Amino acid sequence: MKAQTPLAKAYGKFRAVIGATVLFSFFSNILMFVGPLYMLQVYDRVLASRNELTLIMISAIAIALLVTYGLLEFIRSKLLVRAGLQFDEMLATPSFNRVIRNQLSNPNGAGHTTLQDVDRVREFMTGQGILAFFDAPWVPLFLALCFAFHPWLGMVATVGAVIIFCLALANEFATRGLLKEAGSANQGASHFVNTTMQNAEVIRALGMEKQLTKRWQKQHDDVLDKQARASGRAGGIMASTKFVRMTLQIAILGTGAYLAIQQQISPGIMIAASIVMGRALAPVEQAVGQWKQFVAARQSHQRLTQIFGSFDDEEERMQLPAPKGNLNVQGLIATAPGAKPGMGNSRPALLKGVSFSIAQGEVLAVIGPSGSGKSTLVRHLVGAAQPQAGSVRLDGTELHHWDAAQLGRHMGYMPQDVKLFRGSVSENISRFVEDASDKEIVAAASLSGAHEMIQTLSEGYDTDVGDGGHSLSGGQRQRVGLARAVFRDPNLIVLDEPNSNLDAHGEQALAACIQEMKSRGKTVVIVTHKANLLALTDKTLMLVNGSVEKFGSTREMFAQQAQAQQQAKEAQEKQKTSAAQSPAVVNMSDKPRA
Repeated sequence: MKAQTPLAKAYGKFRAVIGATVLFSFFSNILMFVGPLYMLQVYDRVLASRNELTLIMISAIAIALLVTYGLLEFIRSKLLVRAGLQFDEMLATPSFNRVIRNQLSNPNGAGHTTLQDVDRVREFMTGQGILAFFDAPWVPLFLALCFAFHPWLGMVATVGAVIIFCLALANEFATRGLLKEAGSANQGASHFVNTTMQNAEVIRALGMEKQLTKRWQKQHDDVLDKQARASGRAGGIMASTKFVRMTLQIAILGTGAYLAIQQQISPGIMIAASIVMGRALAPVEQAVGQWKQFVAARQSHQRLTQIFGSFDDEEERMQLPAPKGNLNVQGLIATAPGAKPGMGNSRPALLKGVSFSIAQGEVLAVIGPSGSGKSTLVRHLVGAAQPQAGSVRLDGTELHHWDAAQLGRHMGYMPQDVKLFRGSVSENISRFVEDASDKEIVAAASLSGAHEMIQTLSEGYDTDVGDGGHSLSGGQRQRVGLARAVFRDPNLIVLDEPNSNLDAHGEQALAACIQEMKSRGKTVVIVTHKANLLALTDKTLMLVNGSVEKFGSTREMFAQQAQAQQQAKEAQEKQKTSAAQSPAVVNMSDKPRA
């Protein structure tokens, strides 16, 4: 039997509160009879007897009951708010975890909206929308009272409730499809804006603003069109609901007046029936008014159900001994994350049976032309992607068997495009670890050669890097990213094009850092083509079209390459010499004899 998801557990916790809320709703709706009964007593008893003491007594009783009603409403609302906080608390961490995992498996997806979906569901469950559903079961009670007053009054109220309920159903069927399409289109437009704004410099430099604006405007107009059509239909139904509501008020008063003239009911019953009918129709009207929020919450619930069904809770892993840095890759096959299936439901392989191994303290260079799979290999080496087949083992244990937090403490990683997080330089270097000491942070910065650079910043280590680290230059981000990678001396460091934005001084600091890490017995993997970094490596892995072209000792590989180039050069020179001598022979043979 499959274990309950955190979403199901959160809903289960909320259902326990619903029971208490329904109980409070029962007494709250019973106390709603205070108004019509008070009106009935005033018209039929006080005005007839002109007894002021009776008026004072029933007024005091009515006020006391209404105070009780107010307290019950307050407690009911408080229960829902507290339940909403518990709901959010139970889902906050699991939702964030699934957002990250969804983003890794499908970078082009809109998994980041999961957190917004949790907010929408929580807001609906703690707001006025759900209270209307709690009050709806008591509608028959108010209609029964109308029938008790007189069957005709009950019929008028019942017909009105049925008409308004039918209008609510019409609103659902008329707007459900459009609102769903509008929600999906809105998510797509928002995702387009978020990803586009990350490249604002490119947009302005290449003059792409108009083209991208047109593309966004087209998506935005599609959202507005669907929302406008849905709102237009909902608006027409809402107008019809208001018309029916006001017409019913006149109908119930008119019917009551006729019955009072015929002396079948008293004038007090006529007024009381009007109030009771209004209370009977109120939950239905509230449901119609809150329908848009209900639909949004329902769509959010469906997306939450899907993402929680797609990703199980990560199992707690046993804490393993700290890895030494022995890395072994066997038969690694990888596909593009989030790629659409092709022929035969298969995805194009980016890595095709990659195998190699490096021992503790060795430095590996990964080289190859663009698109050969270097960055894909790096993502698998740090556990950011799951292999389609094959394995990546650290000290003999597959990466996905390690506890993620423990593995992260012993691994350093600097991606090709370094993204920092909103916070200070020191917080980014320390990976936001709460118990990180200033000494450890400065040690990591000094090891990476970034200490002097950080001191030149406006606030030094306390400088806010901004969203994505955009308050720093590309080179500064790389140097802070390197300091983050070597924080607390991890045993495996993976660097993807670590010098793409570095100047000569930065490259010297990087080379010194790699040498120091090697001297400490750390395993280093570098994606690079720079000769000064290749000279620091022990082994080289060459990838071509996702396959291993060459793997071995860096010195031997480049010695063979140099020898092959020398032989090719000699052969070329020999060919040129032969070509130069060839015409001379021809001329001698063609020379006329004496």
